[in-house]
Amino acid sequence: MAMKYALIADIHSNLEALEVVLADAKQEGCTHYACLGDIVGYNANPKECLDIIRRMNMPCIRGNHDEYCSTDAELEGFNPYAREAINWTRHHLTEDDRTWLRGLKYIRLLANFSIVHATLDVPQRWGYVFDKLAAAASFTYQNTGVCFFGHTHVPVAFVRDNVVRGGTFSKFKIEPGKKYFINVGSVGQSRDGVAKATYVIYSVDDGVVDLRRLDYEIPKTQAKIRAAGLPERLAERLAHGK
Repeated sequence: MAMKYALIADIHSNLEALEVVLADAKQEGCTHYACLGDIVGYNANPKECLDIIRRMNMPCIRGNHDEYCSTDAELEGFNPYAREAINWTRHHLTEDDRTWLRGLKYIRLLANFSIVHATLDVPQRWGYVFDKLAAAASFTYQNTGVCFFGHTHVPVAFVRDNVVRGGTFSKFKIEPGKKYFINVGSVGQSRDGVAKATYVIYSVDDGVVDLRRLDYEIPKTQAKIRAAGLPERLAERLAHGK
C-alpha cells in the first residue's frame, strides 16, 4: 500500500479545526500521521486535542507551547495573550499529560524524512524560519532530503540545490538531489491571512507534497475561547487568519 502521511502542526487546542483535518486526511486515504508540535496553547480545548493525538499514537515532537504548558517555568519573552493562555492551559492538563509532553523529542526521523517544530540547528531555542537565511542554517543540519516543520503558522517551502530558494506552495513534487525544508502551516491558528485549518499530505512513494486548506466552525471555537475567559484577541484573530 502507498504510504501517505498527514503532517499536522500547531493545533493549539483548536478541537474543531483538528477534527476537520483528521476527517479530511482519512477521506484522502492517509495511512500515517505525524504531529509537528504545539498541540496545546492559545485555544480552549487542550485536553481534548491532546487526548486525540495520544489515542492515535502518532509520532509527535515537542513545540514551545507543549514545553511551557508542561512545566512551571517562568514565562519570559511571551506576549501577554500567549502567557495568559499558557497559564490557563497548565491548569487544564493532568500531571500525566504534562509528563507525556515533557517526554517528547525535538527532532524525529520518519520513513525517509524528518520533522522538527522550529529549526534543525538549535531546535530547543524556538527560532522562527521566515526567510532563506534562516532556512539555510537548518539545511546545514538536515540529514534527510525532506524535513517538515511548523512554529511560524505560515506554509512555505524552502529548496536547496546550489542556492536556497523559498516560496508559497499548494502542490509540488520532490526532485532528487535537492533538499526541502517545508512548513506545513497551522491546524488551529492560521497566520498567513487564510482563515482555514491547514495541513500537508506527503505521498512518500511518489514524492508529492499537497497543502490542504479547510473550513471549520470558527464561531464555535471563538465561543469556547470567550466562555473560558481567555483573551478576546485570541478569538478575534481566528476569523482573520492573522
